[in-house]
Amino acid sequence: MQKNESTENYLERIYMLSEAQGNVRSIDIADALGFSKPSVSNAMKRLQQNGYVIMDGDHSIHLTDEGTAIARRVYQRHEDLAHYFMAIGVSEANAYKDACMIEHDISEETYACILAQYEKLK
Repeated sequence: MQKNESTENYLERIYMLSEAQGNVRSIDIADALGFSKPSVSNAMKRLQQNGYVIMDGDHSIHLTDEGTAIARRVYQRHEDLAHYFMAIGVSEANAYKDACMIEHDISEETYACILAQYEKLK
């Protein structure tokens, strides 16, 4: 599994769920993302094979250090972009939705420029 949008979305969601509730299981991810449990189980196997997550004896899912680093980066981009969009007048719902759509695709240069502009607006 390459670090693509799907991988990043799963890791970000695991990170968010673990921050909110501690213990994360496949069903929690399926519910949060609106995917079937078998689809999530397959994705968790691939994430585990690639060293991004581990599962303990109770089938709880935990991010590895590498998985956590990716998840935090994506989550931070999501939050930063959404806050910038809201600062320029976008509604909160659309700001978060739009941030989710572009957080994976914009370059580091564009992201840095957006952050610089956001700092000027604050």
